[in-house]
Amino acid sequence: MSSASRFEFFKSHHVPTLTALKAAIEDFSYDPHAHEEYAFGVTLAGRQDFFSGGQYHRSPPGNVILFNPEEVHDGHSGGAQALDYLMVYAHPEQVTPLFAEVLGRESAAGFRSDQTLIQDAPLRHAILELARLVSTHAGSCIDQENALYQVVERTVQLGGRVQTSRVTQRPDALLDLAKAYIHAHLETDMSLDDISQAAHLSKYHFLRLFRQHYGMTPHQYVINCRINAARAALDQGAPLNEVALRFGFADLSHFNRRFKRIYGMTPYQYQRDITR
Repeated sequence: MSSASRFEFFKSHHVPTLTALKAAIEDFSYDPHAHEEYAFGVTLAGRQDFFSGGQYHRSPPGNVILFNPEEVHDGHSGGAQALDYLMVYAHPEQVTPLFAEVLGRESAAGFRSDQTLIQDAPLRHAILELARLVSTHAGSCIDQENALYQVVERTVQLGGRVQTSRVTQRPDALLDLAKAYIHAHLETDMSLDDISQAAHLSKYHFLRLFRQHYGMTPHQYVINCRINAARAALDQGAPLNEVALRFGFADLSHFNRRFKRIYGMTPYQYQRDITR
């Protein structure tokens, strides 16, 4: 990545877990990754190209991009013009009660939007206003909470579904065991054998099944989860070297390389941004 690409994170001073990103990309490509949060974005200039949900997407200026939690995607600038876009990230713990309120349900855990690329002016304006409040540290707590509610309300109006309790198919249940094992052992030196045994599958069957279901290898998923956990630790002010070693990175240089492929900046730059 050269100075032609710029990334800037902003953390809300009022609403827990709410973060905004402003990015300008010419020569940078994101590795396939997934966030724990809902991600609401707007393409401002250029074209945003990415692969997600088994499809290749192209987002021109004015389009909204919406990623549900754990949706694998990559991303880069498409076309001749530099890409300029913004994203707002909100953790499910923060927005699930809002989804429930809009839907008139007691619980809306697992709500998922039906769309990834959306052409809708009200949603675009709501995201832009929320990003403005967070990135400029403007408004009171209730102002930012209301702006987030407007984003959630319009998202629901455009279509989505709540994942209800159902009988889980065997492959899904076994892969859920693998994911649970990974999340429980992010700070240990786990092996592919360990993970596949937790899922009660042979190693090679597990590899094929996992990639088919999640769009990344188990190794990529482990790295992704460790980076997400490391980011949460950075949010809490943990020292860089401590975070790198805690989550299995050989040294700070290794941590820097992995983190930058997903967030476009080093852990130091990220922590500096969010503590402003």
